[in-house]
Amino acid sequence: MLDGKKIVVVMPAYNAAVTLEKTYYALPLSILDDVVLVDDHSRDNTASAAAQLGLKVIVHETNKGYGGNQKTCYTTALSLGADVVVMVHPDYQYEPRLVTSMAAMVGSGVYDLCLGSRILGNTALRGGMPLYKYFSNRFLTAFQNICLRAKLSEYHTGFRAYSREFLLTIPYKDFSDDFVFDNQLLTEAILKGWKIGEISCPTLYDQESSSISFRRSVRYGSGVVSESLRGLVHRLGNQRKHEQPSRAGNAKSSRAGSSVK
Repeated sequence: MLDGKKIVVVMPAYNAAVTLEKTYYALPLSILDDVVLVDDHSRDNTASAAAQLGLKVIVHETNKGYGGNQKTCYTTALSLGADVVVMVHPDYQYEPRLVTSMAAMVGSGVYDLCLGSRILGNTALRGGMPLYKYFSNRFLTAFQNICLRAKLSEYHTGFRAYSREFLLTIPYKDFSDDFVFDNQLLTEAILKGWKIGEISCPTLYDQESSSISFRRSVRYGSGVVSESLRGLVHRLGNQRKHEQPSRAGNAKSSRAGSSVK
């Protein structure tokens, strides 16, 4: 519990047995009510390692993808009565000790969701982020900010906290089962006006950290561009809807003025 709010950490896992224990013991366990690990049909002993640590473990019989894994994570956390759900990757790429700060930002009601940003604080490259990933991140983030008329430092972090109300309202089950799931959820949050906070989060890229291939990165980037353009079209459509009544009103007013003259 944190300020009377139930805090649940969810871990979408795939072949994370080597780093799981280190990540788990870095969590602020004193404030956590539950830790849920969803194993997406790993080839290693991730599930048994999680069970030995006392985590609630769910195993997918087939690989459902990163987005499909998150869907199970959030549905399970909500069923446990979570007021705040924090996603932590079990590969220690993000700093688990910051869960308290992120949960507090959401649990206080100040924000509906919080992102752990690798860009704020200039830690991405120092933490070993590959150059092509860094520059892709910066380009895509700038493009998304323009399309969505937002000012986030990055859209591609996997360290996130959500309020219960947000997850109950956002139709996350309708989103992709692939990596673009994160962007679809965030785009929807921006378009619907949910309050988004960010904190600086150091990152660690090493041989044990999970990372998608260059080919899948290209596919992910294409999905992000497509999602951003969808958001742009939606935003411009709403803008036109709001402008039309105003123009009609001005026309009427102008005609009325002419008739008086």
